[in-house]
Amino acid sequence: MMDDRVIGAGILVGSLLGIGIYFWLVFLSPWTVLVIQVSAFAAVAALLAIVAWIGYTLATTPPPKPIEELEKELEGLQEEIEGGEESRGAEPGKGEEG
Repeated sequence: MMDDRVIGAGILVGSLLGIGIYFWLVFLSPWTVLVIQVSAFAAVAALLAIVAWIGYTLATTPPPKPIEELEKELEGLQEEIEGGEESRGAEPGKGEEG
């Protein structure tokens, strides 16, 4: 497994190279307008994709149960657990000897 420092150094070098290449493309290359257009489109598309994902998640997630219904379920589970403990009786080796 790679050391975290090696991964961090790789990310740092890659980022600096990316900044340098982007600087050259935007300010020094003959494709300046195209690079800016593609960059702006990619940024807006990424933002709108995140908004679409949030909308999809909100539209497809079922609504939560009302609190009253959850409380009733919890009470039922508590009664089940308490009833199960009473029906088992005393466990062997514990309680009264006899």
